[in-house]
Amino acid sequence: MRSGVVGPRGGTIQFRYALGRRARLWDEFSPALYRLNVALAGRQDRGTAFRDTAATVFGLRAFTARGTRFAINGRPAFLRGTLECAVFPRTGYPPTDVPAWTRIFRVCKAHGLNHVRFHSWCPPEAAFAAADTAGMYLQVEAACWATLGDGNPVEGWIMAEADRILRAYGNHPSFVMMAYGNEPGGKRRKAWLGGFVRSLRRRDPRRMYTSGSGWPAIPANHFHVLPDPRIQHWQEGLTSRVHSSPPETTTDYRAFVRRHRVPVVAHEIGQWCAFPNFGEMAKYTGLLRPRNFEAFREILRDQGLSRLARAFLMASGRLQVACYKEEIESALRTKGFGGFQLLDLHDFPGQGTSLVGVLDAFWDAKPYLKPGEFSRFCGPTVVLARLPKRTWTTDEVFSASLEVSNFGPRPLRAAARWRVSDDAGRTLATGTCLTRQVPVANGVPLGAVRVPLAAFAPARRYTFAVSLRGTDVANDWSFWVFPIRRPVPPDRNILETRDLDRVALATLAAGGRVLWSPDPARIETGGAVLGMAPVFWNTCYTNNAPPHTLGLLCDPRHPALAAFPTAFHADWQWWDLLSHGAAFDLGRLPRPPAPIVRAIDTWYENRNLGLVFETRVGRGRLLASGLDVATDLDHRPAALQLRASLLAHLRSPLPIRAAAITPARLQALVRDVSPR
Repeated sequence: MRSGVVGPRGGTIQFRYALGRRARLWDEFSPALYRLNVALAGRQDRGTAFRDTAATVFGLRAFTARGTRFAINGRPAFLRGTLECAVFPRTGYPPTDVPAWTRIFRVCKAHGLNHVRFHSWCPPEAAFAAADTAGMYLQVEAACWATLGDGNPVEGWIMAEADRILRAYGNHPSFVMMAYGNEPGGKRRKAWLGGFVRSLRRRDPRRMYTSGSGWPAIPANHFHVLPDPRIQHWQEGLTSRVHSSPPETTTDYRAFVRRHRVPVVAHEIGQWCAFPNFGEMAKYTGLLRPRNFEAFREILRDQGLSRLARAFLMASGRLQVACYKEEIESALRTKGFGGFQLLDLHDFPGQGTSLVGVLDAFWDAKPYLKPGEFSRFCGPTVVLARLPKRTWTTDEVFSASLEVSNFGPRPLRAAARWRVSDDAGRTLATGTCLTRQVPVANGVPLGAVRVPLAAFAPARRYTFAVSLRGTDVANDWSFWVFPIRRPVPPDRNILETRDLDRVALATLAAGGRVLWSPDPARIETGGAVLGMAPVFWNTCYTNNAPPHTLGLLCDPRHPALAAFPTAFHADWQWWDLLSHGAAFDLGRLPRPPAPIVRAIDTWYENRNLGLVFETRVGRGRLLASGLDVATDLDHRPAALQLRASLLAHLRSPLPIRAAAITPARLQALVRDVSPR
């Protein structure tokens, strides 16, 4: 107990209270909290007795940097975060009760996250209290997205607001990071932000500070939040890694990390979209109405595609998950990395509608993903496999390097057990790597795997699964095996053509069969540009940046795909074909056929996009492919296999259910193809 004199204007009484050597520390795995109760008792000048009490909750923790890594209480930590952009559709404002925030953080934890960044705002007291209990690391910001360094009044407000935030919430152990706000502008921003960060560091050294989320990387920062280490950057379009390079699981960002001396958090990674879930509209029971979804649903109806809304959601969602998996694993593979902040685990209805979440705007799961699947590749401990590619041929040896990212509460002693299986669940190869000690770190090697593929059935999808024996840590990756063979020789009964020229039309008129694979550059797409990954953020706010599609909707049971391995959605085996293809705008036809392989368009357009379709032309049978199955097939095994599958179907006697299309209508699907 400490006594002192407090004057009319107040005063300060300081004292120390030793918690002892057994005091528990706070972190994401053990969020130990203490409650401090203080009573002030005494007498006023006239002898009147008074008594007042106050209480605060706090935790004991040290959130610091060790080189380019974060550390919690001296143990390495990796931030697996998402943004919160004040998205609360029922009320239009954030909740101020602890249970509501407890639910949000529980959902984050179920998906393997340990961190939330509040984009350009500071949450209410209830959020900090819930995060303290949940063991969630928070980054808050001084509610701004501004131009700085020009002496404008907003600068004084930011300084004062930051001070108010520190005074109000500084005791919360979950409050580990702070920034001015988001992506600052201004030619003199670095000088002003340097002073801002240095001021906060002096005022309250209990947390780490940075200039702004996104930039700039200045010497005063405890850590940087930068957009460079991610798969797709703003306005990068089809030049990004996911679109321009064959799929693999080896890329990391260690070269970028080496250029910095403090931890780097990847800024707003992901931004992969899925199709709207119109079932979500019924949840808008409060202040806001889903006018955006109403418009998108109306466009879909006008295109005659309403019946496909659910299928579009499910197929685009599975591709979205595949992209998030590679995005997150790229970060986890990077030694010395600080972490990432997703944009976003849940949808963002603003800026034209960005359906980037595996959760909807209400923090509810979408029907194509369960939290446990996400946390397999986004958790405290994740087993990883570096695959040089995702498609192989039967004359090759499948290879993988195994490693683990372990940012759990303690080191592990574990062995990796691996298994290769087919879609029927049959095991084709299995093995175990040597048991080793796994520290709290990432990039820890577990061993290498090599499996000859000569005995594997070709044109199949296989699963490479890895688990850590004695734990519940497991992960898996799909890969595809194609046959090595020369292109199928021409069939005298089938005409393969790039053009619907006089020969092709005569063949059809005579009742013949034609495989038509025009040059993708000549296909009338209605403006839709294909990509391997789905739409980034949205096509409205990015000025229609490509790609414009959200993956594929396939009919894997259609006989035309019987010899090509695919599910109902796009996956990595489609990369080469999508890189050499274009979608027919079937909306140009009065009675468009149902595509065997369909591209899912952006929800602003909902064009009827076909990649593979079948129709009758006169007495003949036409199978059209906007995916190039005609060129460079010696180096494109997936295209070679799709061609073989399409030709096998053309040879079959199965009837065609689609309505006939006249040659003139078909020629309207491509440019400059007058019959010769």
